[in-house]
Amino acid sequence: MLQVEMSASHRPTSGKGAMRRLRMEGMTPAVVYGGGGEAMQLQLESKTLMAKLLEFYRRNTLVTLKIDGESEKSVLISEVQTHPVSDALIHVDFCEIDLSKDRAFDVPVIFEGIAKGVDLGGVLIVASGTVVIEGNVLDIPDQCNLDVTDLDIGENLKCRDISIPDSVRMITDPDETLVAVAIAGMKETEMEEDEEGAVEAEAEGEEAADVDASAE
Repeated sequence: MLQVEMSASHRPTSGKGAMRRLRMEGMTPAVVYGGGGEAMQLQLESKTLMAKLLEFYRRNTLVTLKIDGESEKSVLISEVQTHPVSDALIHVDFCEIDLSKDRAFDVPVIFEGIAKGVDLGGVLIVASGTVVIEGNVLDIPDQCNLDVTDLDIGENLKCRDISIPDSVRMITDPDETLVAVAIAGMKETEMEEDEEGAVEAEAEGEEAADVDASAE
């Protein structure tokens, strides 16, 4: 998981008028929720905050808030409010987290390489671009990489094919298909039906083998 530090200071005032003046002074009002106490009113320098957000917003990021240079809070960004026209920052909500407890996160899957089946005329179909992984916040990967180079037409890769650290757990069903190479023109539903048919045929084959073995 990405980790960044940001400086913040206590915000002594609240209310629409006070926060409007705060923004005019180049500061963005913020609130930290959680931690078992009351919400903490903060303010951050808008220019620096925007630069940081452009780096990691919408990515799993652990933020260490250094408050008035005296205390620190480990937080995740819960919500960022911006002006609908100018995109100027209006307000930021942070959620304080306990670094000693496990949490589940949606982690993006990055598909690397060009599938062999695509070179042969197939089409790469991405069924899901994220997986859910649970573990300590510091152990959650920023992204999961999955090499599709050897994927031929009619083949697929599932969640179990992703390599993750031993310290975290895959919450998404390991049998869930992430990506497949289908014949050009085949719809995703047809691909799923073919896959289900193959699974059923394999199961029937195993049952038949068990019957033959018992007969012997």
